[in-house]
Amino acid sequence: MDHYRPFKSRQFEQQKFYTRLLVGCFFMAVLTAILVSRYYYLQVINHDVFMTKSENNSLLIEPITPARGNIYDRNGVVLAMNRPSFNLSIVSERTVNLDLLLSNVSKLISISDFEKKQFFKSLKRKRRPFEPVQLKKDLSEEERAILAVHQFDLRGSLVTAKLLREYPLGSSTAHITGYVGAINEQELKTLDPLLYSGALVLGKSGIEKKYEQNLVGQPGYQMVEVNSLGRVMRELNKVDPVNGKDLHLYLDHRLQEKAYEVLEGEKGSVVLIEVDTGGILAMASAPSFDPNKFVKGISHKNYNLLAKSSEKPLFDRALLGQYPPGSTMKPVYGLAALNEGIIDEKYNIYDPGYFQLPGSKHKYRDWKRGGHGHDIHLNNAIIESCDTFFYKLSTLMPISILHKYGTIFGIGEKTGIDMPHEKNGIMPSRDWKKRTHNLAWYPGDSVNASIGQGFTLATPLQLAVMTVGLANQGKIPVPRVARDKNPSLLVKKEVEIQKKYWNYIRKAMKDVVHDPTGTARRINQGIDYEISGKTGTVQVIGIKQKERYDIASIAKKNRDHALFIAYAPSDKPKVAIAIIIENGGSGSARAAPAAKEVIETYMNLYSINSNESKKQ
Repeated sequence: MDHYRPFKSRQFEQQKFYTRLLVGCFFMAVLTAILVSRYYYLQVINHDVFMTKSENNSLLIEPITPARGNIYDRNGVVLAMNRPSFNLSIVSERTVNLDLLLSNVSKLISISDFEKKQFFKSLKRKRRPFEPVQLKKDLSEEERAILAVHQFDLRGSLVTAKLLREYPLGSSTAHITGYVGAINEQELKTLDPLLYSGALVLGKSGIEKKYEQNLVGQPGYQMVEVNSLGRVMRELNKVDPVNGKDLHLYLDHRLQEKAYEVLEGEKGSVVLIEVDTGGILAMASAPSFDPNKFVKGISHKNYNLLAKSSEKPLFDRALLGQYPPGSTMKPVYGLAALNEGIIDEKYNIYDPGYFQLPGSKHKYRDWKRGGHGHDIHLNNAIIESCDTFFYKLSTLMPISILHKYGTIFGIGEKTGIDMPHEKNGIMPSRDWKKRTHNLAWYPGDSVNASIGQGFTLATPLQLAVMTVGLANQGKIPVPRVARDKNPSLLVKKEVEIQKKYWNYIRKAMKDVVHDPTGTARRINQGIDYEISGKTGTVQVIGIKQKERYDIASIAKKNRDHALFIAYAPSDKPKVAIAIIIENGGSGSARAAPAAKEVIETYMNLYSINSNESKKQ
């Protein structure tokens, strides 16, 4: 019988199973041994190394600050820009001993007490974990090199690149551009935390403040892994920021610098406005300050030197300075008298050099000792600036009329300019005096108001806007600093006055400069165009009835203010100007020549028949 094996052998199956089990167990044992040995290597042998790495590396969501928008003049010249800056910051969570770190840093580079104070103030603010806190701005190349060499001993310190605001023209444009500064505690409470995440500065004044929302941009974000020193090890995710919008102004930096130049050594303001658009071509205030000093952070000591200075360099005289407008109001009051039918072109007076109210012994004196004589008409009163004529006019024209026309031309109310902190000025009335002083209005108040003194106060900007209204026959503009894509005149109000009266007053204003008897006749030399204007000299201190005004014996601070308003060319006005020089003396001798220099600069730069600039 042949040998045979059953179809299914139990013994064979068991042997095969045990063989496979042994092989599987062997491989499992090998793999387990590898895993255990690796685990032992990580958790026992190199425990300290990998524990340190785990603790030292962390994920951080870091805001990316957008570049602030630049500010340009009308010709594309930069007035405010950003430049790269390297700053030293501290990540307090990464430091072992913060005081020791600051001590070590101070031994290597100069850290001022002010910078330390600002650092600790920022450190106390609510912030994200591992957020760097700035210690010193704008490191020099040498300082960066020193910190790099000693980085191993400065755990928690971090040098980062930031953009720093810079104002290339410095003092000459300081009050226009304004400046940015560190965000303070009070501002933090009102700012959008998302919009300003990562931002260190905020517009504090001028255009920087007014157009903050346009200039600031939208922040971006990046998720990064950082080590114990706060250094970025790798970038995991990123959303790019949206930079702020650039801003273009009506301002011409050449005219601005000329306006600032003519005020050198004086306190005062010059405002030059483009008649066709109401755009501010120049708006200077002197003395001024360097806005770049505020960008890095100015110490309390240095700030107080500016804030408490008798020269008031931080005070923007163009917008905040409130001065009696003096005789610059005479063209407006002359228009009012004609338009209201109070007098006509034939009305005239005799001027003995003073005026007395009926029943009063007090003499309101004319600036010209001995007076202007007989047959003084309205046009003579404007050309020669006869005070007595307007003194007499005040007895015929009630204060309500003076107030009405002064207000129409913008005196006593904000112009609406796109700048912060504008002052109202004062255009007095019966109601105003009763409300403010709880007193009745007296005839003497009208006498003083008739020559732009007494309670009347105006800013240089208001006088410039009033002059635009005289130049374009009653269209009172809203002045603008930021330039529109399609510039045009934004009319705030318009006064209806008969054309013949406009012609009469405009002729008188032209003769102020071009008539042999005009108070500003000295500035008509060497020009091939005509200027229309009005001088003003404002008394600062009272002079007794029998005394004479002797400038040589009066201290500078008590001398008269010098004013001048003008537009040019007379036939087709392109620009209007207002200038005031505090304690400058005579408007005709000091303010008018300074205004001529600015107008001449405009005429040399621009075609009279075109708004196109003659490029440099």
